[in-house]
Amino acid sequence: MQTIQYTIPNINCSHCVHTIKSELADLPGVKSVDTDLANKQILVSYDPPVTPAQIESLLAEINYPAQKNS
Repeated sequence: MQTIQYTIPNINCSHCVHTIKSELADLPGVKSVDTDLANKQILVSYDPPVTPAQIESLLAEINYPAQKNS
């Protein structure tokens, strides 16, 4: 399993968190999504076939563009 962390500047409330978690859960290979609302960050655990590019694309599609943390 791999993990990737993102900062999402426009996470503002529990509704945002719910939307992000439910949308990412539909991607085949996403195992979990942990959120840190205070720091506007998410941590995604995943296995192939999903890729970071697909995760980032989905987040952008649902109006939560993400910046990958190093």
